[in-house]
Amino acid sequence: MNFVEPIRDSQTVQFVEEYLKRTNKRNYIMLIIGIYTGLRISDVLKLRVKDVKNRANISIREIKTGKQKMFEINPRLKKELAVYVQGKNQNDYLIKSRQGINKPISRVQAYLILRDLADLFSLEQVGCHTLRKTFGYHHYNQYHDVLILQKIFNHSHPTITMRYIGIEQETINKSIKNFKIY
Repeated sequence: MNFVEPIRDSQTVQFVEEYLKRTNKRNYIMLIIGIYTGLRISDVLKLRVKDVKNRANISIREIKTGKQKMFEINPRLKKELAVYVQGKNQNDYLIKSRQGINKPISRVQAYLILRDLADLFSLEQVGCHTLRKTFGYHHYNQYHDVLILQKIFNHSHPTITMRYIGIEQETINKSIKNFKIY
């Protein structure tokens, strides 16, 4: 398994968002759901219109853990979702595949979309967890509260969360770079 990183630069996140908003609404929605909820890609892909339309919260059973999760929809995400779901059937998947009738894109397709973005924006170590890690990285840098992030991610220990979002490695790299003996 390859190690993936968050998109650390907020301006790059903004550029990627703007690009997708102009070129592919479905992929744009996938991106912003991932970076504004911290959900795993498997949970993002299973969301349907009825899960978000006219709702203040998203309630899902996580695929990986089987645990029920409920959280408020970020206002910015809520606004974008409201526009995106207009005219769509309640049972439609949000991230709908062009193949078959009402199927979500596959995890592999989501990965390929993210890899194309990585190539386009010169991002390294990008994969399906990049969206979740991007949420975590920016959430931590805004609030500096690893315990709440640990709870959001359902991690067993804060050090796992710090390692997961890349803060631990970033701190190590800075300490080595700035280290002086005299």
